[in-house]
Amino acid sequence: MRSLRYDEFQAMRRFPALDGLRAVAAIMVFAFHYGGPSWKWLTGWIGVHLFFVLSGFLITTLLLREEHRYGRVSLRAFYLRRFFRIMPVYLLVLFLTWALARLNGTADAVERLMAYYLLLLNDFMPSNAPYLHSWTIGIEQKFYLFWPAIAFLLVTAAFRRRLAVTVGLIVLLIAMIPPDIAWLSWPIHYVAILFGCLVAVVMHHPRGFALVRPLTHPVTATAVIVVFIAFQASVQYWPIRFGQEALIGTYAAAAALLLPPLLSRSVLARGLGLRPLVFIGERSYSMYLIQSIAARVAIGLLPALGRRSTGVFLGAVVVALIVADVLYRWVELPMIETGRRLAARVTRRGPSGGDGTSPTPPAAEDIKIPRPRAVLVDTVPAGRG
Repeated sequence: MRSLRYDEFQAMRRFPALDGLRAVAAIMVFAFHYGGPSWKWLTGWIGVHLFFVLSGFLITTLLLREEHRYGRVSLRAFYLRRFFRIMPVYLLVLFLTWALARLNGTADAVERLMAYYLLLLNDFMPSNAPYLHSWTIGIEQKFYLFWPAIAFLLVTAAFRRRLAVTVGLIVLLIAMIPPDIAWLSWPIHYVAILFGCLVAVVMHHPRGFALVRPLTHPVTATAVIVVFIAFQASVQYWPIRFGQEALIGTYAAAAALLLPPLLSRSVLARGLGLRPLVFIGERSYSMYLIQSIAARVAIGLLPALGRRSTGVFLGAVVVALIVADVLYRWVELPMIETGRRLAARVTRRGPSGGDGTSPTPPAAEDIKIPRPRAVLVDTVPAGRG
């Protein structure tokens, strides 16, 4: 048994354990929303920040590798890929939500908020809004509107400078959170994404990787994963006096420290990379978006179980996974491929790059790291953030 080497990390094109972790977190979300009191101990609401961390790590890793290989990052290509990755399924489920509301005579509730949905201001919607769980999409899309420009256009490729900017942004956002004003605590969600970005920046550079390499030793990795599981189980006992923002920040930092161990050869990391979990993780974005509709179907099929029970939770997972598989095959994958083709077109400059340099880089997604999913939770106690 040994730790992961830097060259092995750079050669990795798949991170199966991260897909598996995404699957576990997706199921936690369903348990929180539809499982009732029996599943309160799981504290699934905080899983949103686990996925924010994963998203920051994966997307920043993709961009760093593109920059390292080709000397630059094409922002136009990046935004095209993000649009075709996120928006088609998001808009399709929005349409389904509106259509079902129209059948029920409640379409006004959706139409009144349409500007929020279309402008991705979902995180500012009222707490009783339909399709409320899409607030997380608004958070991620706004973050990725600015992060690549800050980290790859305004900042040079120097490791220390990029590291300093990332840490500086985390400190600045934490400083922006006012005490005792819950509805202004939104910066903490961006802090969670930045923790993932920070790990990506650290691990991409040899000196940074050397700092976290001990965490990839199978023995150490197993210990870290077990400690994180214990932390997850203890979230329900977090002292109220410390505040929800402190809990989210601590949880996100712990999730960031979990990432290197998940790339190890430990038994637990390999377990998360098993095909059934990867299968669910790959479809977790569509599962998340379709969750409320799937829950309604499960409740309709199992009316005797009420609206929140273990049966409804499991039924919603099964229905959502079936629908998500269809969406993944017929909407997500084709749209991702369309985004890649368009991104390649806007950066193509001929065999030699057209400017006397080198061929233009392919889409970053051509590096076969799993695409980050926006499988996030709906609401959290004491407000959405």
